[in-house]
Amino acid sequence: MLHVSGSQLRAPDGTPVRLRGVGLGGWLNMENFITGYPADESSMRAAVRDVLGEDRAELFFDRLLTSFFTDSDAALLAGLGMNCVRIPVNYRHLESDERPFEIVERGFRHLDRVIGLLGAHGIYSVIDLHALPGSQNQHWHSDNPTHVAAFWRHRHFQDRVVNLWEAIADRYRDHPWVAGYNPVNEPGDPSGKVVGPFYDRLVKAVRAADPRHVLFLDGNTYATDFTVFREMYENTVFVCHDYALAGFAHGGPYPGYTRGEWCDRAQLEEAFARRSRFQRETGTPLWVGEFGPVYTGDPAVDEQRYRILRDQLEIYDAHDAGWSLWTYKDVGLQGLVCAAGPYLDRFGPFIAKKRRLGVDRWGSTMEETAEVLAPLHRLLAEEAPGWKPYPWGARYQTDDLVRHILLAQALLPEYAGLFRGLGDDELTALADSFLLERCVRREPLLDLLAANLRG
Repeated sequence: MLHVSGSQLRAPDGTPVRLRGVGLGGWLNMENFITGYPADESSMRAAVRDVLGEDRAELFFDRLLTSFFTDSDAALLAGLGMNCVRIPVNYRHLESDERPFEIVERGFRHLDRVIGLLGAHGIYSVIDLHALPGSQNQHWHSDNPTHVAAFWRHRHFQDRVVNLWEAIADRYRDHPWVAGYNPVNEPGDPSGKVVGPFYDRLVKAVRAADPRHVLFLDGNTYATDFTVFREMYENTVFVCHDYALAGFAHGGPYPGYTRGEWCDRAQLEEAFARRSRFQRETGTPLWVGEFGPVYTGDPAVDEQRYRILRDQLEIYDAHDAGWSLWTYKDVGLQGLVCAAGPYLDRFGPFIAKKRRLGVDRWGSTMEETAEVLAPLHRLLAEEAPGWKPYPWGARYQTDDLVRHILLAQALLPEYAGLFRGLGDDELTALADSFLLERCVRREPLLDLLAANLRG
């Protein structure tokens, strides 16, 4: 197994290993901006089931999971020089709210398949629990239909995650191509008082089931706050996330100002130094679990986004930091490759409508339909000037509640209605639009990554 030795990961023979690759976002944990639906995954699946029925919805979703990642995808990543894929997983594949604590054996089938495909190409997997029962953070990517991270409020949810990780660790304890486990993606414990003791408990339970695999632990407040760790665990990587301000959808020119803050290479390096201070002070490996700009379709703007990425990769190289770029495949915002064909033909106008309304948090500039939301922002600033909700403040919270929850959920029937009347062959064709052979490749991004990895 890979193991931590000081500030490096090492292979069993002692050779240093720097894990560099991508996140497989939108697959076993679907996200709205990645596959084009509104709101959160469970709400979307329920709306589609209402239209298609249980069996035909299962036909579509299972085919989508099969087509989204095949041996061709693993070969592409290996050909670029990558040696790691971080695999986000929604707990609902492996356990259900209706039957808590009961492990769903069938739910492992796709995870087993892709870990095997990657291993055959010499690529390690990091298993990332991206959505936990009760939701560990306030946003859609933890399959949260609200803005409340109930996971930190209820011992029941925490008990279920410990039980689930015991099962995962026992299953993969002897798998050499599993680099390790990322048990909680981007925790958002508002108090900061629950996450530390929970990690203590979880680490003990996982180590009892599997004493050898590396643990990849995110800091609190979306992998930015490491003060919650009360002790240094053995064989552990403490994971930071490092999104560049100028690389967001609302990012300004690079170099240049974004929301009044100057952004250039020096600022990127300062941000990375701040976000990785804990790792450097503790002498543990540097690994960036998520980062990466979003792309706009405007060649001039996207060239600046590639420059951001190039600068970040050079900074990571200088610090011997590993990384996992977000994300591999989607419908056009960030992916190395993007779905095309029947799926985009059918859902493209709906995706454009979502973009116009800004209902996806990731990809919104927060300026869409500004004439509607601006009076509300002003009202709150005047009447509740002291309101500073966790994690990102009043402006973000208001947009989350109005755009990314209310408006997004209101669009669910329209998205699901686009499945109405489709035959089985048509559903299969929609899912197969995500096959690599039918995707459009973002060639400048692929070239940039290949040059870095082979350099």
